[in-house]
Amino acid sequence: MKRTLIGLLLIFITGNLFAQESVLSQYGFRLGLTAHPTIGWVKPQIGKSNGVSLGFAYGLLGDFNFAENYSFATGLTINTINGKTTEVRTSPTLGMGTPSQFAYELKYQLQYIEVPLTVKLKTTKIGDVRWYGQFGLSNDFKIGAKQDADTEGKMEYRDKDVSKSIKFYRAGLIIGAGGEFDISGNTSLFGGLTYNNGFTDITDDKDNNVRNHYVGVNFGVFF
Repeated sequence: MKRTLIGLLLIFITGNLFAQESVLSQYGFRLGLTAHPTIGWVKPQIGKSNGVSLGFAYGLLGDFNFAENYSFATGLTINTINGKTTEVRTSPTLGMGTPSQFAYELKYQLQYIEVPLTVKLKTTKIGDVRWYGQFGLSNDFKIGAKQDADTEGKMEYRDKDVSKSIKFYRAGLIIGAGGEFDISGNTSLFGGLTYNNGFTDITDDKDNNVRNHYVGVNFGVFF
Protein backbone atom coordinates (compact mmCIF):
# COMPACT_ATOMS: atom_id res chain seq x y z
CA MET A 1 0.00 0.00 0.00
CA LYS A 2 2.81 2.35 0.94
CA ARG A 3 4.64 1.62 -2.31
CA THR A 4 1.44 2.23 -4.26
CA LEU A 5 0.95 5.64 -2.63
CA ILE A 6 4.58 6.57 -3.31
CA GLY A 7 4.18 5.47 -6.94
CA LEU A 8 1.01 7.53 -7.41
CA LEU A 9 2.72 10.52 -5.79
CA LEU A 10 5.67 10.25 -8.18
CA ILE A 11 3.32 9.99 -11.19
CA PHE A 12 1.42 13.07 -9.98
CA ILE A 13 4.63 15.09 -9.47
CA THR A 14 6.02 14.01 -12.85
CA GLY A 15 2.75 14.92 -14.57
CA ASN A 16 2.77 18.36 -12.96
CA LEU A 17 6.36 18.95 -14.05
CA PHE A 18 5.54 18.05 -17.65
CA ALA A 19 2.43 20.24 -17.56
CA GLN A 20 4.41 23.18 -16.19
CA GLU A 21 7.13 22.65 -18.78
CA SER A 22 4.47 22.61 -21.53
CA VAL A 23 2.95 25.89 -20.28
CA LEU A 24 6.30 27.57 -19.74
CA SER A 25 7.45 26.57 -23.21
CA GLN A 26 4.89 29.05 -24.54
CA TYR A 27 6.67 31.86 -22.74
CA GLY A 28 10.02 33.43 -23.60
CA PHE A 29 11.18 35.37 -26.64
CA ARG A 30 9.89 35.11 -30.22
CA LEU A 31 11.52 36.79 -33.21
CA GLY A 32 9.62 37.77 -36.32
CA LEU A 33 9.90 39.48 -39.70
CA THR A 34 7.47 41.95 -41.23
CA ALA A 35 7.01 43.78 -44.52
CA HIS A 36 3.80 45.70 -45.06
CA PRO A 37 2.26 48.82 -46.63
CA THR A 38 1.28 51.92 -44.66
CA ILE A 39 -1.39 54.50 -45.41
CA GLY A 40 -0.18 57.86 -44.14
CA TRP A 41 -1.35 61.45 -43.91
CA VAL A 42 0.02 64.73 -42.58
CA LYS A 43 -2.08 67.22 -40.65
CA PRO A 44 -0.91 70.84 -40.14
CA GLN A 45 -2.36 73.17 -37.53
CA ILE A 46 -2.48 76.00 -40.07
CA GLY A 47 -3.67 74.55 -43.35
CA LYS A 48 -5.24 71.22 -44.21
CA SER A 49 -4.42 67.62 -45.03
CA ASN A 50 -4.71 66.65 -48.70
CA GLY A 51 -5.61 62.98 -48.50
CA VAL A 52 -3.55 59.87 -47.87
CA SER A 53 -0.36 58.50 -49.41
CA LEU A 54 1.12 55.01 -49.48
CA GLY A 55 4.33 54.10 -47.68
CA PHE A 56 6.10 50.94 -46.63
CA ALA A 57 7.57 49.35 -43.50
CA TYR A 58 9.87 46.37 -43.02
CA GLY A 59 12.13 44.93 -40.35
CA LEU A 60 12.32 42.78 -37.21
CA LEU A 61 9.71 42.20 -34.51
CA GLY A 62 10.12 40.71 -31.05
CA ASP A 63 7.57 39.35 -28.55
CA PHE A 64 8.60 38.79 -24.92
CA ASN A 65 5.88 36.51 -23.55
CA PHE A 66 5.72 37.05 -19.79
CA ALA A 67 2.42 35.19 -19.27
CA GLU A 68 0.23 32.84 -21.24
CA ASN A 69 -1.87 35.60 -22.84
CA TYR A 70 0.35 38.66 -22.42
CA SER A 71 3.53 39.82 -24.08
CA PHE A 72 5.74 42.88 -24.39
CA ALA A 73 6.05 43.60 -28.11
CA THR A 74 8.83 45.66 -29.67
CA GLY A 75 10.85 45.70 -32.87
CA LEU A 76 13.19 47.56 -35.19
CA THR A 77 11.66 48.60 -38.51
CA ILE A 78 12.33 51.03 -41.33
CA ASN A 79 9.13 52.98 -41.82
CA THR A 80 8.11 55.47 -44.51
CA ILE A 81 5.31 57.92 -43.66
CA ASN A 82 4.10 59.97 -46.62
CA GLY A 83 1.41 62.62 -46.84
CA LYS A 84 0.21 65.77 -48.61
CA THR A 85 -0.83 69.14 -47.18
CA THR A 86 -1.85 72.65 -48.12
CA GLU A 87 -0.04 75.08 -45.82
CA VAL A 88 -0.09 78.84 -45.62
CA ARG A 89 3.31 80.54 -45.75
CA THR A 90 4.22 84.20 -45.26
CA SER A 91 6.67 85.78 -47.70
CA PRO A 92 9.22 88.22 -46.24
CA THR A 93 9.07 91.84 -47.44
CA LEU A 94 11.52 94.68 -47.45
CA GLY A 95 10.90 98.06 -45.86
CA MET A 96 7.43 98.85 -44.49
CA GLY A 97 5.48 96.60 -46.86
CA THR A 98 2.89 94.18 -45.52
CA PRO A 99 3.96 90.51 -45.70
CA SER A 100 1.89 88.51 -48.17
CA GLN A 101 0.54 85.04 -47.57
CA PHE A 102 0.26 82.27 -50.11
CA ALA A 103 -0.61 78.57 -50.12
CA TYR A 104 1.97 75.84 -50.60
CA GLU A 105 0.98 72.38 -51.81
CA LEU A 106 3.47 70.13 -50.01
CA LYS A 107 4.21 66.43 -50.21
CA TYR A 108 6.14 64.92 -47.30
CA GLN A 109 8.25 61.77 -47.76
CA LEU A 110 9.67 60.91 -44.35
CA GLN A 111 11.63 57.82 -43.35
CA TYR A 112 12.20 56.67 -39.77
CA ILE A 113 13.71 53.89 -37.73
CA GLU A 114 10.80 52.84 -35.53
CA VAL A 115 11.12 51.16 -32.12
CA PRO A 116 7.64 50.41 -30.70
CA LEU A 117 7.13 49.72 -27.00
CA THR A 118 3.76 48.01 -26.63
CA VAL A 119 1.78 45.47 -24.66
CA LYS A 120 0.02 42.73 -26.61
CA LEU A 121 -3.04 40.98 -25.13
CA LYS A 122 -3.87 37.60 -26.69
CA THR A 123 -6.80 35.25 -26.53
CA THR A 124 -6.46 31.53 -26.04
CA LYS A 125 -6.39 29.56 -29.26
CA ILE A 126 -9.62 29.37 -31.22
CA GLY A 127 -8.76 26.59 -33.63
CA ASP A 128 -5.31 27.55 -34.89
CA VAL A 129 -5.82 31.28 -34.34
CA ARG A 130 -4.92 33.54 -31.42
CA TRP A 131 -6.52 37.00 -31.66
CA TYR A 132 -4.68 39.94 -30.14
CA GLY A 133 -5.02 43.59 -29.25
CA GLN A 134 -2.02 45.91 -28.96
CA PHE A 135 -1.42 49.24 -27.24
CA GLY A 136 1.67 51.34 -26.57
CA LEU A 137 4.17 53.99 -27.67
CA SER A 138 5.92 54.46 -31.00
CA ASN A 139 9.46 55.87 -30.96
CA ASP A 140 10.65 57.05 -34.37
CA PHE A 141 14.08 58.40 -35.32
CA LYS A 142 14.44 60.27 -38.60
CA ILE A 143 16.82 58.86 -41.23
CA GLY A 144 15.55 60.71 -44.28
CA ALA A 145 13.21 63.55 -45.29
CA LYS A 146 12.26 64.80 -48.75
CA GLN A 147 9.58 67.18 -49.93
CA ASP A 148 7.82 68.32 -53.10
CA ALA A 149 6.28 71.80 -53.29
CA ASP A 150 3.91 73.62 -55.65
CA THR A 151 2.63 77.20 -55.42
CA GLU A 152 -0.47 78.31 -57.34
CA GLY A 153 -0.17 75.27 -59.58
CA LYS A 154 3.50 75.93 -60.39
CA MET A 155 6.26 73.55 -59.42
CA GLU A 156 8.66 74.97 -56.84
CA TYR A 157 10.87 71.93 -56.27
CA ARG A 158 10.92 68.12 -56.30
CA ASP A 159 12.60 65.62 -53.96
CA LYS A 160 14.24 68.39 -51.96
CA ASP A 161 16.19 67.22 -48.92
CA VAL A 162 14.46 68.90 -45.95
CA SER A 163 16.19 66.92 -43.17
CA LYS A 164 17.31 70.11 -41.43
CA SER A 165 13.72 71.32 -41.01
CA ILE A 166 12.29 67.96 -39.84
CA LYS A 167 12.75 66.99 -36.21
CA PHE A 168 14.88 63.95 -35.39
CA TYR A 169 12.43 62.34 -32.94
CA ARG A 170 8.78 61.52 -33.46
CA ALA A 171 6.45 59.91 -30.89
CA GLY A 172 3.11 58.28 -31.53
CA LEU A 173 0.36 56.28 -29.87
CA ILE A 174 -0.10 52.73 -31.19
CA ILE A 175 -3.44 50.92 -31.22
CA GLY A 176 -3.72 47.65 -33.11
CA ALA A 177 -5.51 44.32 -33.47
CA GLY A 178 -5.13 41.17 -35.51
CA GLY A 179 -4.73 37.42 -35.55
CA GLU A 180 -1.87 34.94 -35.33
CA PHE A 181 -2.22 31.73 -37.35
CA ASP A 182 -0.20 28.63 -36.45
CA ILE A 183 1.63 26.96 -39.33
CA SER A 184 3.81 24.29 -37.68
CA GLY A 185 5.80 24.08 -34.47
CA ASN A 186 6.60 27.57 -33.24
CA THR A 187 6.11 29.15 -36.67
CA SER A 188 3.06 31.33 -37.16
CA LEU A 189 1.81 33.95 -39.59
CA PHE A 190 0.08 37.11 -38.41
CA GLY A 191 -2.05 39.81 -39.97
CA GLY A 192 -3.83 42.87 -38.65
CA LEU A 193 -4.18 46.63 -38.58
CA THR A 194 -2.23 49.22 -36.59
CA TYR A 195 -3.16 52.87 -36.12
CA ASN A 196 -0.17 55.08 -35.28
CA ASN A 197 -1.29 58.51 -34.06
CA GLY A 198 1.66 60.92 -34.03
CA PHE A 199 1.44 63.46 -31.20
CA THR A 200 4.71 65.42 -31.60
CA ASP A 201 5.42 68.24 -34.04
CA ILE A 202 7.54 66.90 -36.91
CA THR A 203 8.88 70.25 -38.23
CA ASP A 204 10.93 73.15 -36.88
CA ASP A 205 8.34 75.68 -38.07
CA LYS A 206 7.50 77.69 -34.95
CA ASP A 207 4.38 79.16 -36.57
CA ASN A 208 2.78 75.84 -37.43
CA ASN A 209 2.35 72.50 -35.67
CA VAL A 210 2.55 69.62 -38.16
CA ARG A 211 1.90 65.99 -37.22
CA ASN A 212 1.86 62.79 -39.25
CA HIS A 213 -0.15 59.60 -38.75
CA TYR A 214 -0.55 56.27 -40.48
CA VAL A 215 -2.44 52.99 -40.60
CA GLY A 216 -0.29 49.90 -41.07
CA VAL A 217 -1.74 46.87 -42.87
CA ASN A 218 0.39 44.35 -41.00
CA PHE A 219 1.75 41.08 -42.33
CA GLY A 220 4.59 38.96 -41.01
CA VAL A 221 5.87 35.70 -39.58
CA PHE A 222 7.07 34.65 -36.13
CA PHE A 223 9.55 31.82 -35.58
